[in-house]
Amino acid sequence: MLQTPSGGAGHGAAATDRLMSIGTVLNVLRDEFPEVTISKIRFLEAEGLIEPQRTPSGYRKFSAHDVERLGHVLRMQRDHYLPLKVIREHLEAMERGEAVQLPALGRQRDGVTVPESPEALTAARIGRAELLAAAGVGEEELREWESYGLVTPLEDGVYDAEAATVASLIAELGRFGIEPRHLRVMKAAADREAGLVDQVVAPLKRHRNPQTRAHAQDRTKELAGLTVKLHAALVQTALGVRLP
Repeated sequence: MLQTPSGGAGHGAAATDRLMSIGTVLNVLRDEFPEVTISKIRFLEAEGLIEPQRTPSGYRKFSAHDVERLGHVLRMQRDHYLPLKVIREHLEAMERGEAVQLPALGRQRDGVTVPESPEALTAARIGRAELLAAAGVGEEELREWESYGLVTPLEDGVYDAEAATVASLIAELGRFGIEPRHLRVMKAAADREAGLVDQVVAPLKRHRNPQTRAHAQDRTKELAGLTVKLHAALVQTALGVRLP
């Protein structure tokens, strides 16, 4: 669960002291959502899912309620793969005091939802309309991203759940004037890094022992996490910045 200061935003100096900077919010959320970024928080704000206060100089200040709301949003994206429009409707219903029933993740068997295994959840799929809604873009933009290989549909025309994260980040970078054609170098680097990880785990995948082959998935996730951290550290070093 998210650990947040007790109480929400109020009036006066005492209430102001309880407000948090975006960097503090990031640290609070990362306990449960290690992949969350400042850009992601700003994107959710731009989509109207949170409304932090602003200081006279323009800095964001988040209340405990804002952090809890962020947690709900991130949890619904992670656990239920819901588009932002649906998440917004759920949040509004919750604030009205209505009971909210989130869709169960699983498959139907004899009218009963059977929970999927962790491997099946990893392979969750979203439709094109859901992807457009999650990223807040139109068909023309998505087609351009696909033309550069930044977002790729699967054989049946749907997308894996991670495509929503990729699309949201591309849209966020676009607000800074970074166009899809500029991101081809990042895609190429990601493909090379993925190839390196595949090369390392390939012997495990080909092993005769089923347990060893199953271990390949865990090793892939571990190496992917280390690769992402190294990539981020190298970019920060090259730019001479330090992110929270």
